[in-house]
Amino acid sequence: PLPPIMKIPLIALLASSLSAAAQVTFLDPAASALVAPDAKIVTLGSGMKFTEGPVWIPARQSLVFSDIPSAKLMQWQDGKGVTPLSDALNPNGNTLDRSGLLVTCQHSGRNIIRTESNGTTTILVSSFDGKKLSSPNDVIVRKDGSIWFTDPSYGVPAGEQKEQDINRVYRLDPATKKVTAVSSLFEMPNGLAFSPDEKTLYIADSGKPQRVGAFPVKDDGSLGDPKFWLSGGSDGLRTDSSGNLYTTASDGVRIYNPDGKQLARITFPETPANCTFGGKDYKTLFVTARTSLYSIQLNIAGNDQR
Repeated sequence: PLPPIMKIPLIALLASSLSAAAQVTFLDPAASALVAPDAKIVTLGSGMKFTEGPVWIPARQSLVFSDIPSAKLMQWQDGKGVTPLSDALNPNGNTLDRSGLLVTCQHSGRNIIRTESNGTTTILVSSFDGKKLSSPNDVIVRKDGSIWFTDPSYGVPAGEQKEQDINRVYRLDPATKKVTAVSSLFEMPNGLAFSPDEKTLYIADSGKPQRVGAFPVKDDGSLGDPKFWLSGGSDGLRTDSSGNLYTTASDGVRIYNPDGKQLARITFPETPANCTFGGKDYKTLFVTARTSLYSIQLNIAGNDQR
């Protein structure tokens, strides 16, 4: 469970939800099973600075996400809109651990924290090989409890030095506290997501070249050679219950099948940064996009990925 909402001043936020017809580009007939041509994009909140890291909280039927420059975790609930949840050190990616506790990447904290049920925070990881992490960006939790995260250098605070020689993807064993580097193939590793069976890990690179790789996950937790690369940049990633991949790109949310074929593209009023599934039936796709939070109803449920 999450801690009670902190009573801090209401910043930026919005009014009533607004909806408009979505711009959906169908590139394959299979996409019609995923999203309706008359689907609506709903603006749930705006007036923020740079939204990221959405995660659905089933216990509260709410969405938690980050407003990075404002150094706030935000919360959206139906009927209540967007409100501040708590302060954080320029938070980015968020997820839930296997106990339902919130796990957050902190840019300026250069760490990953867990918010306990009493509202206190615990630092889960802040270094690798005796050196500070750069700026943990995105995080997911596997069913075995292991925590996987990316660590590009985008958020290294001004005046501080980058200590890691390269940018990596890591796996944290919460029981032993051991941190293992699982990939060094990326200039700027960013979003990541597992397939529903957790046999494939998708990793986005926002550096050069901008691409997304699909990696087989071995029994020992290491990664095999990429099965394929998707061209074009992406920030956040999610999969649905059938294993289709949703990537936030410069031209909207792109949808690919598990073999890497693009099925559709959904265009939003602002460039999307990240996305996640939620709602009572997990068929709502929530999208953080620069200054706003959007949603669109899909025909398929998301992979209940924390």
